[in-house]
Parts: sequence; structure tokens; C-alpha cells
Amino acid sequence: MNELLSQLQILRPEWKDLVQILIVAWLIYRLLLLLQRTRGMQMLLGLLLLAGTYLVARLFGFMLIRRVLEFLFQYGAIAALVVFQPELRSALARLGQSRMLRMFSRLESTQVLDEIVNAVDQLARNKSGAILAIERGVGLDEVGETGRPVDARVSAEMINTIFTPYSPLHDGAILIRGEVIRYAGAILPLTQNPVRDRSLGTRHRAAIGLSEETDAIVIVVSEETARISVAQAGRLEQGVDLARLREILKVAHEQPNGRRAESGAVPAGQLKT
Repeated sequence: MNELLSQLQILRPEWKDLVQILIVAWLIYRLLLLLQRTRGMQMLLGLLLLAGTYLVARLFGFMLIRRVLEFLFQYGAIAALVVFQPELRSALARLGQSRMLRMFSRLESTQVLDEIVNAVDQLARNKSGAILAIERGVGLDEVGETGRPVDARVSAEMINTIFTPYSPLHDGAILIRGEVIRYAGAILPLTQNPVRDRSLGTRHRAAIGLSEETDAIVIVVSEETARISVAQAGRLEQGVDLARLREILKVAHEQPNGRRAESGAVPAGQLKT
């Protein structure tokens, strides 16, 4: 009996063990958030399927399948680095976007917010159609790959230049990450939900579609009416003035990973003519 109790003492976790378990659980959780709605999640599921197949092969003694999978797993680490390279880059880049580090760039972020608001104001005055997607917690690199990399600092002049009529990139969207215009001319996914307002064009449907799949803030300037709209979490708020736009962007900056829709937003399926 004493020997059994002494063996069970090994299973009693210390405070260090609990801290390590919490840290590992948090890292796994962040990894799953990073892979959410990306090709990386599908690849991760594929790897889990291979691991399950390997366990079944060992259980039933399928030597051929076991040897083949063991050969593949020998190069698993290198393959994982190649397969998940975009996600790893995004994760490393996002380390610099933590709340603690953002405290040192608050002034710079305020200047970026002003540049975006000024750009939208000029686009609306000129009736230049535009769509701007501002990245938050979920990366937009997959969508950005449909356009052209820009990597230019956010400025009203640059945004207006991109959306100049008949310019090569004016038909697509620009994707903004932090203080950088990451991509331009990107093609956004259209919403699959019914939109009753027939006056909404492709830009508005694309804005709703991206906001349904990610937590991005998507700003649309109508080419026909010059009205400003903002899409969040699958909801579209129309007729947004500059003060309201500034408020939305400020809240988004203070809550970088939020999915909460603003009070003035209306579900896409409830928009009426």
C-alpha cells in the first residue's frame, strides 16, 4: 500500500507543472486562432489524420503502412516549416502587435487613423469608389495574395493614388496592417448570404463577405452616391460620417481582437431597399 501511495506521489502536480500546462495550453489556443479560416487549418487536420492512421497501423500491426508513415514523419519538421511558412511569418509579425508593445506606438497609430479618415473624406468628395480592409486579429495574407504587395506607409496621398480612376489597382481592395498598406488590388470574397438592398454593389457585398470570414474593419466608399459604409462581423453600417468613422476605428484600435458589431450596424440579410 505504501508503495502504491509513493508511486501516486509522482502524479501530484506542483505549481511549476500547473504553470507550464497553462502556458502550453495558451500557446496551442493561440496557434489554433492563427490557423483559423486558413489553409493551415486544413493542413493541420491532414496531419492529425496521418497521425491517427499511424496509431491504427501500430495497433493492428500494419507494418507496410507503419513504415511508410515513419519515413514521412522523419522529414515532418522540415515539411511543417515549409507548409506553415506564411502562418509562421504572420505569427512572428503579430508578436509585435501585442497590447503591451502597442502602448509605445499610440501616437503613431493616431496619425494613421487620421490619414485613413482624411483619405476616405477625399475619396467621398471625389466620388471615387474604394474599399479599405483594416486587419485586426485574423490575418489577411491569403486574401492579399489575390492582389499586389505594396508595403507602403499609410497616407492619404497613397490611398488616393491607388484609387485614382483607371489606375491598375483601383478596382480591388487595399489591406492595411498597422501602419502599412500591405496589399492593393485584392479581391475580397463576396457574401453568400442574401442581401435585400439591390442598390448595394460588388464592393459592399465584398466588404460584408470579408467581415463575415474575419474580424477586419472594411470601409467602402460608393462611386455612385459617395456614401461611406463600414462592415463589421457580417453587418453593414451605411451613411457613416467622418466622426462616426473615427469612432469605429478608434474602438477597433483599442479592441484589436474583437468581433462585436457596432450599434448602428445592420445585418446584411436585413438591409432593405
